[in-house]
Amino acid sequence: MTLFKDLSLLYNRPGFLLRRAHQISAAVFEDECRSVSLTPAQFGVLTVLRASPGLDQSRLARALGFDKVTVLRVLRGLEERRLVQRSPAPDSRRNLAVQLTPQGEVLLREAQKPAEQAYERLMAPLSAEQQLQLVALLRQMTEGLEEHARAAFVPADRP
Repeated sequence: MTLFKDLSLLYNRPGFLLRRAHQISAAVFEDECRSVSLTPAQFGVLTVLRASPGLDQSRLARALGFDKVTVLRVLRGLEERRLVQRSPAPDSRRNLAVQLTPQGEVLLREAQKPAEQAYERLMAPLSAEQQLQLVALLRQMTEGLEEHARAAFVPADRP
């Protein structure tokens, strides 16, 4: 069977390339954001919480396309660093609302420049037109296949 003899069949598959691109994206982000000690997931959580203070943990997870275990793991790390705080949600005692602390606000401001540098470094191999095209194609792919995702994605600004 040629499938196992010709590795180009594997190396040119979208899933392989998307996984590899994600690995590179995370490495570039972590390299640029080393000074603020943030991972892409932590940066995402802090960014969503700045835009939507007091989101409950379930809506926060959906706003990032995380499963509940992942969002809890990220929140615990941020809580240990005193960047976020959780308290009972006003509309449900069973759920916790999450807010940035003043330290979290400061760190997120400090992270903006290195996060932007990571974005620019990641997109550098592409022309401006290709960058727009890549983002448009990725959005089309993710939106078109959303029903197959393991974790739901619902932007925080949608009810």
